[in-house]
Amino acid sequence: MLASICRTNLTKLQRGAAAFGTAAEEIRKPKTAIVMLNMGGPETVDQVGGYLHRIMTDRDMIQLPVQSKLGPWIASRRTEEVQKKYNEIGGGSPILKWTNTQGKLLTEMLDRILPDSAPHKHYVAFRYVPPFTEETFAQLEKDGVERAVIFSQYPQYSCATTGSSLNAIADFYKNRNVPSNITFSMIERWGNHPLLGKVFAERIRDKLQLFPENVRDDVLVLFTAHSLPLKAVSRGDTYPHEVSATVSSTMQQLGTRNPHRLVWQSKVGPLPWLQPYTDDAIKAYAKQGRKHLILVPIAFVNEHIETLHELDIEYCDELAKEAGIEQIERAAAPNDHPIFIEAMTDVVAQHLSSGQHVSKQFLTRCPHCVSARCHSSKEFFKKLCNNNEKPEPIAATS
Repeated sequence: MLASICRTNLTKLQRGAAAFGTAAEEIRKPKTAIVMLNMGGPETVDQVGGYLHRIMTDRDMIQLPVQSKLGPWIASRRTEEVQKKYNEIGGGSPILKWTNTQGKLLTEMLDRILPDSAPHKHYVAFRYVPPFTEETFAQLEKDGVERAVIFSQYPQYSCATTGSSLNAIADFYKNRNVPSNITFSMIERWGNHPLLGKVFAERIRDKLQLFPENVRDDVLVLFTAHSLPLKAVSRGDTYPHEVSATVSSTMQQLGTRNPHRLVWQSKVGPLPWLQPYTDDAIKAYAKQGRKHLILVPIAFVNEHIETLHELDIEYCDELAKEAGIEQIERAAAPNDHPIFIEAMTDVVAQHLSSGQHVSKQFLTRCPHCVSARCHSSKEFFKKLCNNNEKPEPIAATS
């Protein structure tokens, strides 16, 4: 419905994004906030220590024995090593830059197709580095927005990622009155949107063209996503099958005969996680004689340490040479690809047009969940997103 409208306007928006005046943004009071949730990444090496400390002490993200002591110890021990990795990719993570670029293009397009809810303004709410969740929500209250759409930038939901970011919002309002003048709603998962699969398919096509024609149809496509502790999978976390759904959508959009597999990266700590691990899979396929590979970061919407260092340097360079891989390419993350901006716009526009506040999928707990924090968080969002008077659906225009 909205795809043709989005496609027509996107090129103009991208040309104007860099030159969009900050003064004009300050003059136009935002009516609708699009709050973009993500874990974030340190912009400088000086932020690495605090970033790791917050991750290692967040029980929503990772659970360790005696976490209050072991978490800070692990963070301190790993800081120098991780700082070195950030130096190797330019001195910091580009995730904030990419999120702001995506947010600006998204809200400009929303202003065009949904004038009734305009002006739209994007806000970034990171979990482990500035801008922190609490700072962002204090700012949107100060800005006097009428509606706030909480929009997860993890397309596939996990209690450890989106769940942790949502818990941080609930924590912010634990000892603070929820503003009665703001209507809240949330988009917590969108991994099955067809345009998301389409942009990943385009990224794969770009890389397939780099292979010799005589091997192109046999290139193995390895979809790689951040792994998850098996304890969370056994509890019923929906992340693995949501990632698989995005993979299936991508292959359908790709329409090639290439074989593919889903593998998992970025394991942390001694406990068992989802396998096969990406590095082990590369080595195993090399032994099987599969020497032409494409890595696709299927659960990441922009470049950061897991793509720029783990995939590009550790796997595509160092490991591939060691394993005897003849050619390995890494598909780019969606970043500011026109189809990805179109996908984000369609997700948010459909959400605003539907009048939906919070999904029943989010409010349903995992079958083996015994977390009091999870229960209280879901109850909080049920009230937050439903206590407001239901907004009228917003119709898109051309």
